[in-house]
Amino acid sequence: MVEYSKLSHDELGELLETLHDRYNRADFIEADPISIPHSFDGLEDREIAGFLASTIAWGNRKAIVKSARRMVEMMDNAPFDFTMNASEGDLRPLLRYVHRTFNGEDFADFILGLRHLCGKWGSIGEAVQGLYEREGSIEGVLAALRREFFEVEHNPHCEKHLSSIAKGASCKRLNMYFRWFVRRDDRGVDFGAWRRIPMSALYLPLDVHTGNMGRALGLLTRNSNDWKAVEEITSALRRYDAADPVKYDFALFGAGIEGFLK
Repeated sequence: MVEYSKLSHDELGELLETLHDRYNRADFIEADPISIPHSFDGLEDREIAGFLASTIAWGNRKAIVKSARRMVEMMDNAPFDFTMNASEGDLRPLLRYVHRTFNGEDFADFILGLRHLCGKWGSIGEAVQGLYEREGSIEGVLAALRREFFEVEHNPHCEKHLSSIAKGASCKRLNMYFRWFVRRDDRGVDFGAWRRIPMSALYLPLDVHTGNMGRALGLLTRNSNDWKAVEEITSALRRYDAADPVKYDFALFGAGIEGFLK
């Protein structure tokens, strides 16, 4: 059996590129939460749908996609228009929504948080890119975006669904969301719409699959999947592609869920 953690730099780089080619492809989309923003043509709709889909992206992917589809259906399949214009009466049916610990009140509060950001910046994309230009780093964006999102009145319960980098969280779902809209290549998976943020600035969306694969390949030594682990594994991946380290998210995640090392 191959001891992957003992591969040379070049051998590991070749393996990562092979896995990247295997998983970074359009047929990856259908079963993944990124299929939700892909179901819209307009960028503003994609940004809202993507933010909500990434927010509930933990656990079984099939259940995530199903629940995220229900979200946009409850928004009349017009995410941006609903976010900006829904009345109190329009928001009331959202209270029936449940996905694991994300409930209907959280859903309604998230719509109002998104409305606040879009009203202030023009769109989610403008908010994230503007904050990056102001803060100078993704770490700064993660902190500032959360701060501004919760400037509006909300139930404190919903705060747990937008991870806090200040508390050392891995911020997996926001990092995944940023990957969707910042990364660009010719594979047709990520959108590459936010051109004012360099791909080199992104951090790996660290979860149980990417973490386990990272440790097995010697890319990660830290046991906890926290922000320090995100920094460690992303730094390791930058040695293989400094301009686009997060492209290996596909390699690590896909290989992890398919049991590549077993």
